[in-house]
Amino acid sequence: MKSHKKTYFSAFAKFTSRATGKPAAFCLAGLTILIWACLGPVFKFSDTWQLVINTGTTIVTFLMVFLIQNSQNRDSEAMQVKLDELIRALAGAQNELLDLEDLEEEELDKVRAKYGALAEKARVALENKGEE
Repeated sequence: MKSHKKTYFSAFAKFTSRATGKPAAFCLAGLTILIWACLGPVFKFSDTWQLVINTGTTIVTFLMVFLIQNSQNRDSEAMQVKLDELIRALAGAQNELLDLEDLEEEELDKVRAKYGALAEKARVALENKGEE
């Protein structure tokens, strides 16, 4: 059942998100800022000196947004499939809860309210049982 055929972007996004989440990546970014700051006096804190760091960080941030979103989408979809399987496999589970993420906001609010009421009812029953 497992098919691990990956697109180049998916493989690149996964590798990059893992690599940039490591302490070494943070240290490299910090070192870059430190080197840039130390070069300030050399370049007399010029507009070009400031532009280099502004442009670099803007480009990195812009690209990372897409990589992070890709990772988040992939992780979220995998989690939904796993949760759907757990709901499907559990005896007595409510199968109508499968694919809740596809509902419109109004429909989701109704389901949330229904389960909120069930939770409140369970809390009241637990409190009443504890008072006996």
